[in-house]
Amino acid sequence: MRRTPLSRLFIGRFDVSSNHISLARRPSRLVLFSTAELGGFRDGSRGPRNFYEIFPQSLSSGPPPRGPFSINLQQLRKEFLQLQQNAHPDRHPPEVKHRAEATSAHINEAYRTLQDPLLRAQYLLSLRGFDVAHDETAKLDDCELLLEVMEMREKIEAAEEEEQLLPLKKINDTRIDESVKVLEDAFKVDDMVTAKEEAVKLRYWINIRESLSSWEKGRPLILEH
Repeated sequence: MRRTPLSRLFIGRFDVSSNHISLARRPSRLVLFSTAELGGFRDGSRGPRNFYEIFPQSLSSGPPPRGPFSINLQQLRKEFLQLQQNAHPDRHPPEVKHRAEATSAHINEAYRTLQDPLLRAQYLLSLRGFDVAHDETAKLDDCELLLEVMEMREKIEAAEEEEQLLPLKKINDTRIDESVKVLEDAFKVDDMVTAKEEAVKLRYWINIRESLSSWEKGRPLILEH
């Protein structure tokens, strides 16, 4: 049986006449898949083929290279809240609450992934067989860049007051913006090699940003790569 895509969502009435439940209001509906069926989020065999298909209003063009890497986060959040409102387990009868819970969890996972540039890049790369998020060999061999990372670490550790971190935050934010732009261009032309390298770089800058945000005087700095 052909299933209506999970992301086609409108608030409405219950329909439990088949093996799935939908919230329907003309002309679209939301299908709640079981945990097993939601495997299609990852292997494309069932349900939405990827996280982008969960948000058709915000991400109608789909993932790169057809669609852009950058995302309108305000639109994405609005659609996310609408989806979660309709998938909330309390809106469903007891016999299908487990499906609602599974659907809600995957909507959360998709939103958390897509709203963050680093997680989004890692996810897009994973769709193409590159696991830079968990691959311990995905390290930088750019000596100049590694030197920049070490120098930034030393400056953070040497700071005596939080005000001394402000220029470092500005520099690092610029690096993050530049890295996201490189990812935008790479995914646009389907350059997975550059995208993979830049995703690893961005992970360094994001880790530095987190270290700057959690800075405490005298506390050793640990950067996870």
